[in-house]
Amino acid sequence: MLHVAGREAANSPSDLATAEALVVENLSRGDGHCACSLTVAAGRCVALSGPSGSGKSALLRLIADLDPGTGTARIGKLARETVPANQWRRLVTYVAADSGWWTSPVSAHMSDPEAALRLLAELGMAEALLDAVPENVSSGERQRLALVRALIQRPRFLLLDEPTSALDPESVLMVEKLLMRVKREGMGLLVVSHDPAQIARIADRRYVLSRAGLTEIVP
Repeated sequence: MLHVAGREAANSPSDLATAEALVVENLSRGDGHCACSLTVAAGRCVALSGPSGSGKSALLRLIADLDPGTGTARIGKLARETVPANQWRRLVTYVAADSGWWTSPVSAHMSDPEAALRLLAELGMAEALLDAVPENVSSGERQRLALVRALIQRPRFLLLDEPTSALDPESVLMVEKLLMRVKREGMGLLVVSHDPAQIARIADRRYVLSRAGLTEIVP
């Protein structure tokens, strides 16, 4: 089993209760844009939905320190602004709906090929995909390969922008099963999804983002 929650998996309820959360405070793209605050606990999944253009992807990118903005994000006392951006992104990793691939083959992007093979099997994908040219695989395969690429880096928090948008129903369920496994091991998840059924299956908390701001939906 691949453990992907920081240094070690947090497998017991007491471990998860004391693990440091990802806290987002008043993050904004600046003038004219709303400021967003939320918390993603270790070992929990937060779903984010909302109309197109409301800024969901932009919020994930702000949290991952990929774009400039105001406000802050922190893990416990470790503020995003106090560490180099690449170090922060190893802890809080963003996966776009259509991730970039800059070389060939696919395996050149994988920091731990053996772990990648195990995750490919878990997702029902062929080992031969690691030898493929990224441009020659389908959008759904690239989407799952991007998830594998992120998971083998063992981030503490994973920011997923519509991670199953290009997948068939069977593949969607395999991805969700993998996400629930890494969540049990202690990884925190912030997932953008437009699928109410998916949100009901995977999320512990749900927020809706609109131009007016971020609202938590309480069952």
